[in-house]
Amino acid sequence: MSGRKIHLPSTIMWVLVVIFGLTAICGIALNRGETISSLWILVAAVCIYTLAYRFYSAFIATKVLLLDQNRATPAERFNDGRDFMPTHKWVVFGHHFAAIAGPGPLIGPTLAAQFGYLPGTLWILIGSVLGGCVQDFLILFFSVRRDGRSLGQMAKDELGVIGGVVTMIGVMMIMIILIAVLGLVVVNAMKHSPWATSTVAATIPIAVLMGLYLHQIRPGKVLEATLLGVSMLIFAVVGGGWIDADAQWRVWFDFDAPKLALMVIAYGFAAAVLPVWLLLAPRDYLSTFMKLGTISALALAIVLLRPELKMPALTPFIDGSGPIFGGKLFPFVFITIACGAISGFHSLISSGTTPKLLANELDARFIGYGAMLMESFVAIMAMIAATVLDPGVYFAINSPSGLVGKEAVDAVAKISSWGFPVGLDQMHDLAEAMGESTLFSRTGGAPSLAVGMASLFAKVFGDKLLAVWYHFAIMFEALFILTTLDAGTRVARFMLQDMLSNFNLQIGEKSRYPSIIVCSAVVVGSWGYFLYMGTIDPLGGINSLWPLFGIANQMLAAIALCVATTILIKSEKLKFVWVTVTPLIWLIVVTSTAAWEKLFATELRVGFLAHAADLSDKLSRAMISADQVSKTQQLIFNDYLNAGLTSLFLAVVWILLIDSCRVWYCIAKGLNYPASSEAPHIPSRMVENWLKD
Repeated sequence: MSGRKIHLPSTIMWVLVVIFGLTAICGIALNRGETISSLWILVAAVCIYTLAYRFYSAFIATKVLLLDQNRATPAERFNDGRDFMPTHKWVVFGHHFAAIAGPGPLIGPTLAAQFGYLPGTLWILIGSVLGGCVQDFLILFFSVRRDGRSLGQMAKDELGVIGGVVTMIGVMMIMIILIAVLGLVVVNAMKHSPWATSTVAATIPIAVLMGLYLHQIRPGKVLEATLLGVSMLIFAVVGGGWIDADAQWRVWFDFDAPKLALMVIAYGFAAAVLPVWLLLAPRDYLSTFMKLGTISALALAIVLLRPELKMPALTPFIDGSGPIFGGKLFPFVFITIACGAISGFHSLISSGTTPKLLANELDARFIGYGAMLMESFVAIMAMIAATVLDPGVYFAINSPSGLVGKEAVDAVAKISSWGFPVGLDQMHDLAEAMGESTLFSRTGGAPSLAVGMASLFAKVFGDKLLAVWYHFAIMFEALFILTTLDAGTRVARFMLQDMLSNFNLQIGEKSRYPSIIVCSAVVVGSWGYFLYMGTIDPLGGINSLWPLFGIANQMLAAIALCVATTILIKSEKLKFVWVTVTPLIWLIVVTSTAAWEKLFATELRVGFLAHAADLSDKLSRAMISADQVSKTQQLIFNDYLNAGLTSLFLAVVWILLIDSCRVWYCIAKGLNYPASSEAPHIPSRMVENWLKD
């Protein structure tokens, strides 16, 4: 009898992992009426991620994609020492993770906790394994097989002109919304917080100094630069406390949201035009250290403390009446979680810089599937940090003043009436312990996440430094976000230059500095507009911009899966097409439903058009005070603009889906269709063992 030999110890180990995972999932899903330990979520996540990587990613690698370690990658074939360069897989993993891990896995789960811990947790675990990791892995592999081409170029090559043009337009608009939301989260974390503002501001000259140190002062001395950068980051956190305590210094860093938005816009422009080694690269490097180190410390704190989840499994707000953002559990929990489960933005990185660095095709599994699992784990940590807070405190921090009231006493009464009691003294003492003047209506998710993280860190590493831990968490989140804002702005500029170059315009030439200046200004001005408007929104900006960001991001993932499905069909892998079609169908249903509700829902906090009509009616009936008329007119314009963008995104994804179906039909019927753009097989000549180890 033939067959593979069964290794009993290994089999027993994986059976135990399955049992532990199922037990943890049942403990999370079936528990009602009493608190549970956050350790259940941690165990479930580790078991599911381990099983998914060992078996599902291996199935995709060996059965669906047929990874070939003997095939030369673009990094080897086009090695120029600048863009294409064979790189060790751990270095590529670090770069890829730093690029994809933005605010989504931190902020999305924190906001989605208003529905309870259960819906968001289940979607993070299921969505990442079957959707997000699959998209990242496949797009990375297909880009490697196509000379490192971008998603837009692959869409044009595999679907034709219509698919390519629609993808490029859609991706560009989605990038604008995404970057605006990144900026808004940072602004909301820093407004009227001199400690947070001074700490985050200090990270900019620290990154510049690291860049100068590595390239001018002590070239190549990476360890020295690392020790210098990390030491200065820690000093920046402590020094922020000194600034906040000094009456003369604190006024220099105490700004409202609109002023901070203008500063972030100016920073974004500078980051887009400065040499990459001066700011972007050292910030990426510092960010990776901070991300992995902080998440590891948070996981250790959870294991040691085993804190109870204080948020119920489901809250009454699943009916759409939630204070943080409007909308029912379906589809908005999936839209809100965003990057923690699946992110279209990742497809831009997987078809951007990463495929140009891959030394061996086999590494695509580890980097594409593995890095997304790590980001999903970050989302799980964020969900735990948010749900171990008292629910009343959580809602006091995240609910906008336009809904709960500008006065603290009104906010406390409103939130307590929802069944989540919170006291004035409780919020005052918490703010004082965190080194803040107030924590009421600090919307955006970042402050409440920082409070949750700081509380856990303080219990393990020293409760006398609670304020330091809080502002360390704020800096950690800001580094997460600004890294993606830096890279996103530069990528958007590249995309705009590519689009202009199709018309043979000199302004589209990437090597010309005037092109860099003009295109950067257009990109920054576009996302800067949405950022600034979000800061004057009485509902906090996040209420309208985060759902729009979620819809756009998930639609971009649908675009990527359309391209991936087309390539699978062309590769005669029809029997495996369910790998991409399953998450594709789900994303189409979720994003289309969410977009329709954001357009036509009658609930004022959900529907853009309904909200605009309500404000217009109040203006016509002179129900708006004279000093608020201009702001109200701007909000009406923003509602119509958001509705227009939502309609555009909806049209883009459906046009691309229909165009993809056209190509699939032509393939099935033997009609003319664009030929596969896969590069010919060229044997690898690399001999360095470390590159293939």
